[in-house]
Order: sequence, then structure tokens, then C-alpha cells
Amino acid sequence: MIVSLATYTFIHTALSLIALFVGFVIIADLFAGRIRPVRTGVFLITAIATSVTGFGFPFTGVLPSHVVGVIALVILAAVLFARYGGYLAGSWRWIYAGGIVASVYLLAFVAIAQAFTKIPLLKSAAPTQAELPFVLSQGVALVVFVLLGIVASRTFQGRVAQGIRLRA
Repeated sequence: MIVSLATYTFIHTALSLIALFVGFVIIADLFAGRIRPVRTGVFLITAIATSVTGFGFPFTGVLPSHVVGVIALVILAAVLFARYGGYLAGSWRWIYAGGIVASVYLLAFVAIAQAFTKIPLLKSAAPTQAELPFVLSQGVALVVFVLLGIVASRTFQGRVAQGIRLRA
């Protein structure tokens, strides 16, 4: 490795937290029926970088984190195409909105899982991540994001988005 594992982990974590924070801002923009190109770009770049850097950690086999990373990259590819290839026309609008929310959900899913491995109080409540506190946390997050995805897709689909250049 060119950088130490601690530095690499810090970079990966920073990218993840930036993507998660900006992702929530982007979801709020979807509710308002708008796209802010700089914020969207920051989100897409950091979300993609988070997934890609996740594959750079030492491992001996395919882990659940690799599966999540592949799923996230597939979703982000659809989001990129919906925005820049499909120009948000027709079905590409709800695919874009739903993909953004799904991408933020995956970041939150991993953040919750990491919190239960790193924060002593959470780790003691769910040491194997099969206990009720962990399952409930992930279940509530899933329900919240499904609802956010439905609302964002419908709201973004139904509004005339402000500031979107469809052919640029």
C-alpha cells in the first residue's frame, strides 16, 4: 500500500461521511424538485469513491461489504446515466431520484453497521450484529429510506425541476 492502512481508512471514512451528509442535502433538493450541479457532483464523486476505496482494504474472500459496494456502484451507474445520458426524461427522473435515495441508504446501512462495531455501547448491545438493537436499527433505517425514496421519486417526477439543463 502506498499509504498506511490508518490513513487509507481515514480517507475512506471521510469520503463516506461527506457522501452521506451531502446525500441528505441532495434528497432535500429532490423534494424541492431541483438539482444543484455542484452538490450533486460532490455527492456522486464521493459516493463512487467510497465504494471504490472499499475494495482497497486487505481481505481474503468476498465479504458482505464487497457485495454492498458492487450494488452501490450499479445504482450509481444508473443514477449517472439517468442524469447525463437519459437527461432525466420520462422514467429517468424517478430512476434518478430513487437511485440517489438508494445510494444514500447504502451509505447509512454501512454507517449503522460500522457504528455497531466501533462504538462500545452499541457493540455491547449487539456484539454479533444479529441482536434485536442492530436488527431494529437497520429495519427502521430501511423503512425510512423506502418512504423517502417513494416521496422523492413522486415529488421529483411531478415537479418541474429548477435549474436542470436537460441536454448539457
